[in-house]
Amino acid sequence: MCGIIGYIGNKKAPPILIESLKKLEYRGYDSSGIGVISSRDNRLVFRKTKGKISDLCELMKSQPLPEATCGISHTRWATHGEPNRINSHPHLDGSGKFLVVHNGIIENYETLKESLIKKGHKFLSQTDTEVIPHLIQEYYRGDFIDAVKKAIARLKGAFALGIISSNHPDILIAARIGSPLIIGLGKGENFIASDVPAILEHTRKVIYLKDEQLAVLRREKVEVYGFNGKIIKPEINKVSFKVDSVEKQGFPHFMLKEIHEQPAVIQRMLNAHLRKESISFPDIGLSDDELKRVKNIIIVACGTAYHAGMVGKYLIELFSKVPVTVDLSSEFRYRSPIIPAGTVILPISQSGETADTLAAVREAKVRGAKIISICNVVGSSLARESQGVLYTHAGPEIGVASTKAYTAQLCMLYLLALKLASLHKALPAREIKNIAKNLKGIPAVLSRILKDKHLISRVAKRNSHYGCFLFLGRNLNYPSALEGALKLKEISYIPAEGYAAGEMKHGPIALIDEYRAVVCLVNKSDIYEKMISNIQEIRSRKGRVIAIATNSDLNIKKHAADVIYVPETGQLLSPLTVALPLQLIAYYIAVKRGCDVDQPRNLAKSVTVE
Repeated sequence: MCGIIGYIGNKKAPPILIESLKKLEYRGYDSSGIGVISSRDNRLVFRKTKGKISDLCELMKSQPLPEATCGISHTRWATHGEPNRINSHPHLDGSGKFLVVHNGIIENYETLKESLIKKGHKFLSQTDTEVIPHLIQEYYRGDFIDAVKKAIARLKGAFALGIISSNHPDILIAARIGSPLIIGLGKGENFIASDVPAILEHTRKVIYLKDEQLAVLRREKVEVYGFNGKIIKPEINKVSFKVDSVEKQGFPHFMLKEIHEQPAVIQRMLNAHLRKESISFPDIGLSDDELKRVKNIIIVACGTAYHAGMVGKYLIELFSKVPVTVDLSSEFRYRSPIIPAGTVILPISQSGETADTLAAVREAKVRGAKIISICNVVGSSLARESQGVLYTHAGPEIGVASTKAYTAQLCMLYLLALKLASLHKALPAREIKNIAKNLKGIPAVLSRILKDKHLISRVAKRNSHYGCFLFLGRNLNYPSALEGALKLKEISYIPAEGYAAGEMKHGPIALIDEYRAVVCLVNKSDIYEKMISNIQEIRSRKGRVIAIATNSDLNIKKHAADVIYVPETGQLLSPLTVALPLQLIAYYIAVKRGCDVDQPRNLAKSVTVE
């Protein structure tokens, strides 16, 4: 959730730390800080403040940092203690010798804190993090690395750590368990970071630190150890995506840029996996014979990925006749799930670091299930926990509200459903080929929708004053309604609900009046007439209807105040075509209301704590 940057080398550390930290702003935060080891006298000097990194920069103008070539920096998303300067990172021990930045949650911090207070330690903040430098101080006997190892052995929970010491100005220590952290390898300099974009302009060689690993960084080398003390030879990866993929490239917001990237993302996926209507998954981890024997699939996911998973349930059951259950990751392991033989767990996560999804996967593995994940990030924790991975390769998604990652997940679920249909012989080969052919046309369809985005903008701005929204869909587009509502409330802060349209009479209809706008997904389909009936019920109660409809449907204009048309693709592919208008409605309403579209309040891009 939070952002960590660490640097050790021969260059001036503060500007590197700040500029790199800015590239992690998308992760969501409410305060920031920086700490360095003074090159003149080895003192630890730090600055931190509530608010944006720009506020930290202003503080550093009035209180400059000394010259330094080693340091750490951090953006905090508050968990323990309100967002203020004292609770911001980095945190110092009582001796002033150890400085720590931390992502994650230390679950046993209260017990540790009470024990340390009895030994004379004094604490300044309300955070769980502050126990870490005090523990290091408690164990320090001249060996910095040994003291860190002993301290982290006492910690329960999830953490990624960056640690420096005034007694050891030539060392930067990193450690992780359950929270992402990477090592960047340069020439005469090395880095730690929460995510690749932060250090991309400095190096493309990275080590993805694994759980229960500790790294000791010096200017000229990096050593990696297991928490058991054994030295490890890590895999060095080369990052392939371009620097411009984490820049706005002339767009006013990352979210709009990433909405526009969706046709290219889908095209790349289709090129990689769909050739002559034959579907190939080289990293799926199971043979075709094993996939034929799959009797049951459980999808686990959170937020937007959960909505993609709900669409996946419809598709896989419709195409392959394999039963599918969709579970919120945060609930899965607490309900004593039944995982019969022949079950595959299908976790979906953009980052591959979602704490609840990782916990669900680990619970399933204990029960003997096979894991095939849908993920965007190569080398992520989820990828390493899985037998096989279906990489979406959507590129970095900087906007907190997911757009291209969602449609990439949908596309992968279509491909997987078709693959299983073929293996299970649940659909005629001609029908599979026809669906695959239509899927190939989706990038062009999405491009046409984007060409008309100014029309969607007008509709959004005309309706931006409404204080509440309801999103309604049926069948395959019930999950689309949920996703549309989530997008709007994420970035505009307008209360919004998504519902299956047939459920409207069972409660939500009580909310309909002239003060509520209702977005209806009314593409041409087998349940079109039923959606029209639902719209009539809304109109009779003075609700404002905004319809997303198929472009050949002239009848819909009689029933809706505003209509957004999408090209005809058939009902099977409609979740892909309605996704962009829903994203654009949310985007333009949020912009009209003056909201911070890319970094909405209280939200983090990657939720790495439970």
